[in-house]
Amino acid sequence: MQEWVIHIMNQYGYVGIALLIAIENLFPPIPSELILTFGGFMTTYTSMNIWIVTLSATIGSVAGAIVLYGVGRLLPAEKMDRFIGKWGHVLGLKKGDVERADNWFNRRGASTVFFCRFIPLVRSLISIPAGMARMRRGRFLLYTILGSAIWNVVLVLLGAFAGAGWERVSQSMNLYTYIALAVMAVGGVGFVVWISKKRKNQK
Repeated sequence: MQEWVIHIMNQYGYVGIALLIAIENLFPPIPSELILTFGGFMTTYTSMNIWIVTLSATIGSVAGAIVLYGVGRLLPAEKMDRFIGKWGHVLGLKKGDVERADNWFNRRGASTVFFCRFIPLVRSLISIPAGMARMRRGRFLLYTILGSAIWNVVLVLLGAFAGAGWERVSQSMNLYTYIALAVMAVGGVGFVVWISKKRKNQK
């Protein structure tokens, strides 16, 4: 995977970076950390510019996010409600949860889209619930661009500062990924337990 990513970036430069980041949004197992830190390193031995690398990566991020947002808009709440009505008991969900989630997303969706751009894996998938909740396109794009740009510029700069040691930065980001996902998993379990207790108390 790493050799293929590096080959594409060396071969196609800015366009390759934008394309790889767009693909990374659609297929999260492709590591953006590798793409961005190596992109930063490339600016130290080629004529590539840090800010154009960051811009290319951000264009790719937004392009991928728009595709997933469109997928979310194709999943109407009515179908999700029917699915939950049939299979929701397996996940501890019930009818009406989709509507409540949409209402919550409409209230806090902007900050959710922004902050989730800093969480590996989730940073890509958050675009789908944004589309399902019919979040306003302009609002979605604004916070996607802001969050993506910050994430991209930080990793590109780290790669540039690390120089030939860019791989150590990329590997260090793996630890951040594991910690972030572990925290999310614990938070998700805690949320399910809280919902279950709340429903029991209501009964």
